[in-house]
Amino acid sequence: MRELGDVSSAAMSDEENAEHSTDQIYLRDAYQQTVEATVVAVRDDAVALDHTVFYATGGGQPHDTGTLADQGGNTWQVLNVRKEGDLIWHWVDGQPPPEGTAVSGTVDWERRLQLMRTHTALHILCGVIWNEWGVLVTGGNMEPLAARMDFEFSPLPEGFAARVTELVNAEIAADRPIEVSFLERAVALTDPELIRTKVNLIPEWVTDIRVVDIVGLDRQADGGTHVASTGAVGRFEITKTESKGKGNKRVRMVLHDA
Repeated sequence: MRELGDVSSAAMSDEENAEHSTDQIYLRDAYQQTVEATVVAVRDDAVALDHTVFYATGGGQPHDTGTLADQGGNTWQVLNVRKEGDLIWHWVDGQPPPEGTAVSGTVDWERRLQLMRTHTALHILCGVIWNEWGVLVTGGNMEPLAARMDFEFSPLPEGFAARVTELVNAEIAADRPIEVSFLERAVALTDPELIRTKVNLIPEWVTDIRVVDIVGLDRQADGGTHVASTGAVGRFEITKTESKGKGNKRVRMVLHDA
């Protein structure tokens, strides 16, 4: 993923960083597009906010873009968003607003919605493959309306692409609701099916695990943004399957408007 700006030269100390945290609104409401916030820390080319609707790069999902604006009519493009400790940093074009500035943030909604559709499509894909073959995920990445996901197949089953395409589009047509909840780590880790990756990627410091449930299909730990139901995803298409070595097969997919 891209890194914008030199985070080392102007990084806050651990003591300063501990004084503030960012409320990540998108974890509870992926459809909120705007936020009124206050700048709580500043670097040469980035600001941290007390509240944000901008998704920070993680879990294979790219960051949001959009704008910040202050009450004086100044506007900044948000170029990159990263989480460091308890703060969400927003890299902007030009000199950032000073600490204490009240700003309005607006995400690029077209990009966000496309990423939400894509992320949900990957969960449907993961759920279909898990339910049909019991195979774990070994990696993945996404961009708006296109993605790849790697699975522990060796080899791929006969007729795999056609079968998966049929099953995924059937789940999209079923318009299953998608629910988000939070579980204490100790409780969540008692359910092995919540972790669908071959390696548990949840950091040790995460105490409350966010669970995304495509009701009746797939339920797993996840920190990304999703649409409210599978019917909002669009039409799923596999564009290519590839072998990435023994026990590692890659599925490339795109989404089309329904």
